Amino acid sequence: MNQNAILSDPDILSGTPCFAGTRVPVRILFEYLEANESLDVFLDDFPSVTREQAVWVLEKSKQTLLAA
Repeated sequence: MNQNAILSDPDILSGTPCFAGTRVPVRILFEYLEANESLDVFLDDFPSVTREQAVWVLEKSKQTLLAA
């Protein structure tokens, strides 16, 4: 998986970063996790998002935070 996991297009949800091929904002994943929901629950609720996409976003976030 690469950066194609996320798409920010002004014509889709006013440019809100979304999982590519969906209209699911990336922030929803973090909101689920903050509410103590599991990744599996998120994926069940948003079947258009693949596990690979979600894990890529989490890994990229981890790398960014740990590099600071």
